[in-house]
Amino acid sequence: MSYEVRRAETETERADALSVRFEVFVDEQGVPEDVEIDGKDDESIHFVGYAEGERGEGTDADRAPVGVGRLREVGDRTGKVERIAVLEEHRGEGVGRTIIDEIESTAAEQGLSTLVMHAQTPVEQFYRDLGYETTSDVFEEAGIPHVEMEKSLD
Repeated sequence: MSYEVRRAETETERADALSVRFEVFVDEQGVPEDVEIDGKDDESIHFVGYAEGERGEGTDADRAPVGVGRLREVGDRTGKVERIAVLEEHRGEGVGRTIIDEIESTAAEQGLSTLVMHAQTPVEQFYRDLGYETTSDVFEEAGIPHVEMEKSLD
């Protein structure tokens, strides 16, 4: 399967991003809707991973959204990686890594030198493998155990 990750710049792409977030966080993990929609989407850069050929062949309509993420500036040269989600049937196929690569590339273009995140503990090792370091003890967020993680882009 091949994937394309792009910034969600159109209304359709933003709707695609929300649909994946809702399927993973709200439907699968039981995160309340009002927690998932946190009022920070308008200040964030959104990314959508599409599986090519999922809906047929030939045009943009043939690509199905299967993964998402967002990047938000939170401090001096610091960005926060948020809302990373991949549909269950596409996990382990590299789409999450591709989304993180695109987020990191965009962060560097924006002049950010450090990325932070709150990672769910079941995927902590995934982020460690990508160069993120755990910087906190386990804490609960939306009823799910998380840790803070950080990566320097310099």
